[in-house]
Formats: sequence, structure tokens, C-alpha cells
Amino acid sequence: AAADFTPGEADQLRRSMAAWKRKGGVHKFYDRLVGGMLKNGYTLEFAEQLFKQIEGFGEYGFPESHAASFALLVWASCWLKHHEPACFLTAMLNSQPLGFYAPSQLVQDAQRHGVTVRPVDVTQSDWDCTLTAGETSAVRLGLRMVSGLPESAAQQIVAARTQKPFTSTEDLALRATLDAGDLKALASADALQSLSGHRRQQVWQASALQRAPLLLQEAPVNEDLLVLPPAAEGEEVINDFAAVGLTLRSHPLSLLRHQLSSLKMMTAAQLQTFPHGSLVRAAGIVTMRQRPGTAKGVTFVTLEDETGSVNVIVWKALAARQRTELLHAKLLAVHGTWQRDEDSGGQVCHLIAGFLRDLTPLLGGLTTPSRDFH
Repeated sequence: AAADFTPGEADQLRRSMAAWKRKGGVHKFYDRLVGGMLKNGYTLEFAEQLFKQIEGFGEYGFPESHAASFALLVWASCWLKHHEPACFLTAMLNSQPLGFYAPSQLVQDAQRHGVTVRPVDVTQSDWDCTLTAGETSAVRLGLRMVSGLPESAAQQIVAARTQKPFTSTEDLALRATLDAGDLKALASADALQSLSGHRRQQVWQASALQRAPLLLQEAPVNEDLLVLPPAAEGEEVINDFAAVGLTLRSHPLSLLRHQLSSLKMMTAAQLQTFPHGSLVRAAGIVTMRQRPGTAKGVTFVTLEDETGSVNVIVWKALAARQRTELLHAKLLAVHGTWQRDEDSGGQVCHLIAGFLRDLTPLLGGLTTPSRDFH
């Protein structure tokens, strides 16, 4: 209407704007648009201002229909997370892999919001994670969480359990027709605890069943049961992450807190008490690294400890100087400046990094996942 574009020309301009990062060529329409507007009595200043707005949208535009549908999803998700946190967690875990947050982060956040999370258990768990009967805010982790366990084996377990409860790990193996790999996966995930005791005992019994000749599997064994000592908490946590991807035991950093405190590292909860501009130190497991194309080289890192998360901003110059620490550390220490946005009531906080330190060796054999977008 302003520049006398034909419907075809207007659609071509629209398409060039929607191309976003694919370089749609909005600049090709400058002469036609500005010239047409001048011809229809608009000022050059107004015409060029309008064209710059169109160019800006072409650089980073978002269709209204997408924005509206995304807003609806966010609203519905927030409502569910607030009013039905256990149900929300169950659905998120059963929909993995998805989104930014790993199961470990989802579970820890739910626990901080009053949700009870119960471990994988062959006598209780279905394939999917489920809401615990009779409890309004409790979730039972499903057999889908066990690394290396096929769904077919999980369904065999559920079907055999429905007929009558399992009396032992041997009874489970025979009636659910589990192979050596299934038993190893379940024992490693601590899913046989109600039948065999602690994890070391589970692994020992599962290994013994794996070695038994098929023809003798139903023969009675008249030997004293070998009783093994349980593993230390740290070893159990490492095994949990390796086999399930999360732990319901102590957070890894709670076991390292004495060492971290000696290095003057603050927890996420402690940082919340510091005023804007404070020089602080923090350390956490890296759960996310993001470097959006529109951030001009800035990297955003999320650190997690036993009390919560810390958002870290790493400017381009520091990222270049300490690229190795930034991209490869699993346990990262950050020395920097604490920033608190007072306009948000102090709720929005960031740690501006000044120096990075890789503390990964403190984790030992712990394997932790992070969502990285370099």
C-alpha cells in the first residue's frame, strides 16, 4: 500500500524477511520500497526507517503463529510444573531425550520442589516412570532408566511379576527369562536391591547366575551365601550416574564440599546472599554450555551443585584465553563478579567470569552429562 507493490512483490519481500539466517536478500528491495514510498509522499527519513526495521526483522524475526503456539506450551508447562510437579516430572522423564535438561537436573529440581523420587526396582517399576499409588507427590523411576536394558526385557519382568511376586534374583531371572546382559544392567543400576541387597551383592549374585550351566539352573544350591560389604557413598554415586544417569543419593559436590570450601568456593545458595558487584568464587558440575549466534561470542554456562544452579557469563576474550577449561571441564570453578538485577527484585543473578579453573580430577570416575551448543 505504501510503495505500490504488487501482491507478488509483497510476497517476495515477505519471503526474504522470513529467510532469517539464510540471507533472504531484503537489501534487494531497497530501491523499489524507498522509491515507491517517496513517490507516494512519504519522507526519505520515514522510508529508510521502515526499511531498517524490515532488515532487522530479517536478521532475527519470529512468526507470530510460532510465538503464540510456543507461549501456549510454556504457559501449560508452567501450570503443570507448579500444580502437578510429580506428574510433570514423570512425563518429562518418559519423553527423554528432549530439551535442555538432562534427567538428573529434572529430578533434582523436582526434589527441591517437594517431589519424592523412588529408585528403579524390579519389584515395583514399570517400563515407564510412574506416579506412586497412594502418594500425591511421589514418582517411581521406570526400567527405561536402566542403561542397556531393552524394553522387551522390561516387559518380561512386568509380565512375570504380575503372575506372582519375585522371591529372589534367581526367581526373577528364571521366570522373566533374562539373559546375562539383562541381569548385569539391572544389578549395575541397583534395581535388584529388594531381592539381593546392596549393589555389590546384586552384581555378585547376577554374575553367579550368569555362570551357572543352563541344565543346573533349577537345581538347589546348598552353600552359604557370600556376604559382601557395601560400597562407599562416593562409589555408589559414580555407579548411579553410569547406570541410570542420575543419583538419588548424595549430590557429588556434597561429597566434595570440604575440599571446595578449602578453595573458598561458594555454593549456589550462598551466592544468593551476596550483593551486586561482589567478588566471589563458585564451582559446579557443568550441565550446559551455550554460545548463541546472536550473542557476539559470549558463552553462557550453567553450573550445578548440591544447593542449586549458577548461571555464568563468559565474555569472548576470556573464552579465547581459556578455551580448554571452558569447553572441556566437567567440574568448573569460576572466579568472578556477582551481578544481581535489582529491577527483577534481585531474582535474576549471574556470575561474570574473570578466571576459569578445571577441577574435573576431583570427580574421579564420575561421568556427568552436559548439553553443549558451541
